[in-house]
Amino acid sequence: MITVNPDGKIMVRRCLVTLRPFRLFVLGIGFFTLCFLMTSLGGQFSARRLGDSPFTIRTEVLGGPESRGILRKMSDLLELMMKRMDTLARLENSSELHRAASDTHLAADRLLPGAGLMERIQAIAQNVSDIAVKVDQILRHSLLLHSKVSEGRQDQCEAPSDPKFPDCSGKVEWMRARWTSDPCYAFFGVDGTECSFLIYLSEVEWFCPPLPWRNQTKAQMAPKILPRVQAVFRSNLSHLLELMGSGKESLIFMKKRAKRLTSQWVTAAQRLAQKLGDIQRDQKQILVHIGFLTEESGDVFSPRVLKGGPLGEMVQWADILAALYILGHSLRVTVSLKELQSNLGVPPGRGNCPLTMPLPFDLIYTDYHGLQQMKQHMGLSFRKYRCRIRVIDTFGTEPAYNHEEYATLHGYRTNWGYWNLNPKQFMTMFPHTPDNSFMGFVSEELNETEKQLIKGGKASNMAVVYGKEASIWKLQGKEKFLAILNKYMEIHGTVYYESQRPPEVPAFVKNHGLLPQPEFQQLLRKAKLFIGFGFPYEGPAPLEAIANGCIFLQSRFSPPHSSLNHEFFRGKPTSREVFSQHPYAENFIGKPHVWTVDYNNSEEFEAAIKAILKTQVDPYLPYEYTCEGMLERIHAYIQHQDFCAVPGSTLPGAHTSRSPFVLAPNATHLEWARNASLVPGAWPPAHSLRAWLAAPGRACTDACLDHGLICEPSFFPFLNSRDAFLKLQVPCDSTEWEMHHLYPALAQPGQECYLQKEPLLFSCAGASTKYQRLCPCRDFRKGQVALCQGCL
Repeated sequence: MITVNPDGKIMVRRCLVTLRPFRLFVLGIGFFTLCFLMTSLGGQFSARRLGDSPFTIRTEVLGGPESRGILRKMSDLLELMMKRMDTLARLENSSELHRAASDTHLAADRLLPGAGLMERIQAIAQNVSDIAVKVDQILRHSLLLHSKVSEGRQDQCEAPSDPKFPDCSGKVEWMRARWTSDPCYAFFGVDGTECSFLIYLSEVEWFCPPLPWRNQTKAQMAPKILPRVQAVFRSNLSHLLELMGSGKESLIFMKKRAKRLTSQWVTAAQRLAQKLGDIQRDQKQILVHIGFLTEESGDVFSPRVLKGGPLGEMVQWADILAALYILGHSLRVTVSLKELQSNLGVPPGRGNCPLTMPLPFDLIYTDYHGLQQMKQHMGLSFRKYRCRIRVIDTFGTEPAYNHEEYATLHGYRTNWGYWNLNPKQFMTMFPHTPDNSFMGFVSEELNETEKQLIKGGKASNMAVVYGKEASIWKLQGKEKFLAILNKYMEIHGTVYYESQRPPEVPAFVKNHGLLPQPEFQQLLRKAKLFIGFGFPYEGPAPLEAIANGCIFLQSRFSPPHSSLNHEFFRGKPTSREVFSQHPYAENFIGKPHVWTVDYNNSEEFEAAIKAILKTQVDPYLPYEYTCEGMLERIHAYIQHQDFCAVPGSTLPGAHTSRSPFVLAPNATHLEWARNASLVPGAWPPAHSLRAWLAAPGRACTDACLDHGLICEPSFFPFLNSRDAFLKLQVPCDSTEWEMHHLYPALAQPGQECYLQKEPLLFSCAGASTKYQRLCPCRDFRKGQVALCQGCL
């Protein structure tokens, strides 16, 4: 037995302690080796083409026997390191467990491997150094071969100075500095060489001309144009319910609504099919991306579906999906960013590169959240394909807010605007402004038998309050007019609560809690009055109440609410002034179904209640909010709206040799001349145009309504000429072209005529006392303001 003195024990214990730093040292050597290899070979990983595996190194770099031997040696070295670390770990662990008498044996055993530790460290370091030299030699040899291969075309990989591609050289400079900023560039084959930059910029993007030495067969191959399938009206929504998915309360609500209205959709489709006759309809490939339901946008609506939250957006989306499907189009529905990226063909990376394939969809319906997501992930493809997008926009977007440069210069920029889309691509819930397209939604339509049953079952003194969230009942001053209403009618509420009655709801109100839609419909069918508190704005509930035989009573706003004085509208891309809670109900339906009064005037309010008690009304639903009306409208949009058509070099009507207008017999407005040729592809048809010079301070929207017509912004280009003013017997002392959302217009005072320089700024909305606006108007189908009489 070997004896060891106490000093020897101390030395052994110190040696044990030093083993932990040694383990870290060995681990550090291994980590350094791996980092060195990844750094040296990283460029080769980045240079892989589309077909390469992300774990395959280019064969011309590491394909030979020498490189394989080096990598094998590196593997053996790392394996040796792991074994040594494992041995040391066991030794260290055992030292923690055995003390006292066994100390001498363990100390002697450890001194043997400890004697060669420094030699092993030196050997490892030498091996790493040798491998580094070998890898460096291989990379230099690879670069030499690459330079020889590329030597014959070096001159061909310089940025060309082609006037047709003025941005090419600047883009090449950008790629030199930033090509590693997004992995998507390496995905498309960019490897840091000039040739890879030019190949990418000419074949993936379109800033540089095609390279003559490249094989253009693949680049020039256009996707095969498949034969168009004719759209056929559908009568079963079961497949649509599968497409909508599940897992969210909002989707469950939408599916229940679509299923409940199936019979009405099918009946409406049959009527529309008879109306259209033999019109050929191509089946469109349509992506529906509901951005506000994605987790990335917060999905604030789904958790509130069962708590009385706003359902207007979900009602509209459910009806859009049903209408598109019933019309016979092919749909894809996404409610997550991952699904969106997959369907669009988004390359891996940070969204700076175009899509990996041509967009497979003719149309995309989305909202502002989805629009932002597509812009972030589609790269340049967003600009290329944005003409196919339709944005469901509840409150509308006016042209002054939509044009990015103009909005920035003139104070119209908001968080929701500046997209530079055609304003008609924004589709609203109500026909706020003709600058946008009216999408709408549907309310359940009653047959004659149901209408008679409702009339016979009405309670003469029952009122239901519009407002399912307790916060709506916090309105200041509500006690005053509710006390008046309580004198004449029994008041019911449908306010959500979990366990205790909401304190905001007065005790004399009979609160039913949040009701399922069928039960809420039954409550409306018994009630005489449906009363609003001023919020929410422009929801579907008042139309549902009127369709079920209720009279809708709402507050008049003085001054009108807008982004200038009301927090709700602040930041929205519109300057529209709202004079009541539901302007559509006030302006397009009116009395006897809709009463708008000043709630702050007790005498006016009480007089209205007394008059309503004596008024009898039948259930009423505007045609444009029936299933047939919505199908008719969406069919017309899909059939005729084309925002991808290339505009002419000059604005239409600016330099025509012969004016297509004539002054009307009463000399008040212009009409399309009967002998004038129609404009091919124009929709609405140009012959429906009527043009007036509005009074100072009057918007074109209001000027056309004054004559029982609708402002039609697509007709503005026809009027955008000096000749139009002359035909109206308005001499122009001077004519100027400027970018302004109120032009064309006549300046006041004086006789200066201003014409529109930017087509995206043609706007029915907007007014100023400085100008008399030249306004294009058209007729409209009865009950369908979105379509002219000849638009179907």
